Amino acid sequence: MEQLWEAYLDIETTGLSPSFDAITVIGIYRCNGKEDSDFIQLVGEDVTRENLLKALEGVTTIYTYNGARFDLRFIRDVLDADLTDEFEHVDLMYHCWRQNLYGGFKAVERQLGIHRQLQGVSGYQAVLLWYQYQRYNDQDALDALLQYNKEDVVNLKVLRERLHGQDD
Repeated sequence: MEQLWEAYLDIETTGLSPSFDAITVIGIYRCNGKEDSDFIQLVGEDVTRENLLKALEGVTTIYTYNGARFDLRFIRDVLDADLTDEFEHVDLMYHCWRQNLYGGFKAVERQLGIHRQLQGVSGYQAVLLWYQYQRYNDQDALDALLQYNKEDVVNLKVLRERLHGQDD
């Protein structure tokens, strides 16, 4: 029997406009419900339509936070890949709203007591970390950016588990 995979997805970019900015990192946490999981990060030149679709092979559902308005739109416009054509998409932000949990992802994490190792990094700082890496080949900046993205993606699964059963 074929295993059904779900994916938790988050992107980092150089700004807010798909017309002018680039995707720097795509983080994907794939899980199949049987404790099997893998974590994939596409970084820099590896951020391509082909690599993204390969990373999502076997996935049926993609989970994001504000992905309908940001992540998936950015991917569609920059990589010419409309993920909603091939995958079910669940934007957990709207599930949070139904539970009176508002604000950005970090604010919702705080409200629910979801822990982060890397404190004080925001989407804006993620942009600065990318530029620090690009301009000065600063591996520590890249490592911090990748850790930030990984925590975003892994915490999406934690968020879904916290919300599960409340509004399904």
